[in-house]
Amino acid sequence: MQTLSTAERAAILGALVEGMSIRATSRLTGASKTTILSLLVDAGSFCSIYQHHMLRNLPCTRVEADEIWSFCGAKQKNATQQGQGDIWTFTALCADTKLAVSWLVGQRTVEAATNFMSDVASRMAGRLQITTDGHHMYVHAVEDAFGWNQADFAQLVKTYGTAPESGPQRRYSPAICTGAIKTPVMGRPNPKYVSTSYVERANLTMRMGMRRFTRLTNAFSKKAENHAHAVSLHFMHYNYCRPHTTLTKAAKGVKTTPAMAAGLTDHVWTLEEILALMDPKRLLH
Repeated sequence: MQTLSTAERAAILGALVEGMSIRATSRLTGASKTTILSLLVDAGSFCSIYQHHMLRNLPCTRVEADEIWSFCGAKQKNATQQGQGDIWTFTALCADTKLAVSWLVGQRTVEAATNFMSDVASRMAGRLQITTDGHHMYVHAVEDAFGWNQADFAQLVKTYGTAPESGPQRRYSPAICTGAIKTPVMGRPNPKYVSTSYVERANLTMRMGMRRFTRLTNAFSKKAENHAHAVSLHFMHYNYCRPHTTLTKAAKGVKTTPAMAAGLTDHVWTLEEILALMDPKRLLH
């Protein structure tokens, strides 16, 4: 990778976390695609390791979990090579602090869901109320991760009906949600807090903030590894650098990030601060 100043590297990361593609970032900053991808790998690796160690003993009492679809190389029905096809990102969000407490990039399987929930469980300081969608894999995953009756778990099972529209627009809104059933699974979940609204909104932020998640375009990841690096960078920026509107309003106008609300830091971080932490020289002191 060519030698870049901290400001130049911050500009590249800033473009990526605001939803620009690799090519668009190259045009904007003048850096080559190779340089941008190399920085993405370095930053994504660091952000994954840093948050793996720092997101511990969290004070969360309510967590919402969901999974979001994307693909690498080609959609599953068009895949012709190994490594191509559907890829899923599991996400867990603290309903109070809006902190992204865990995520996992992989396949939508019971094994992946179990690993994901085990990671969530390892980060909590106390008993947790968990809400997921109605996918059957979560029933086994939550019980295996927390132990029977060691968490309050419910599923929000949504029902769908056919959209009333006809014509071309039907393709983009094929079904509508007609209702949701709150289904207790384990422990004594409070029905008032059985919801996946926050995590689903956070998933929308992912689609807007990472070009490779954008639907109905030619944007996609070519490598699962780079996909995972982009996710780690996104959540580092989301947790530490991006003030949350609801949290800021609750703090009477003081810009507040999820990491601040969770007590992990006392200020809004900049991308330059993240890059400074990546400096190997800091590890020697």
